[in-house]
Amino acid sequence: MIIVNCPMKRDYVTELLENYNEDGVTFKKVSEVGMKLSFETNLEDEEKAARIAKDTIKATEIGAVLYFQVTVG
Repeated sequence: MIIVNCPMKRDYVTELLENYNEDGVTFKKVSEVGMKLSFETNLEDEEKAARIAKDTIKATEIGAVLYFQVTVG
């Protein structure tokens, strides 16, 4: 499971990650508590999944200015 802490644009981040499907990697939101979004992934290497999620968010038009953290949980 990966955790994305994001105080703003949580719906945007959720939609972005849930629609991500490259090389068979997928994310599915399982919970949202405050600014903490938890996602399941089909990758066994959760560190790699966290890196993919972070890079995907940063690659968007707002990713460079959006405050967020991605961790493994």
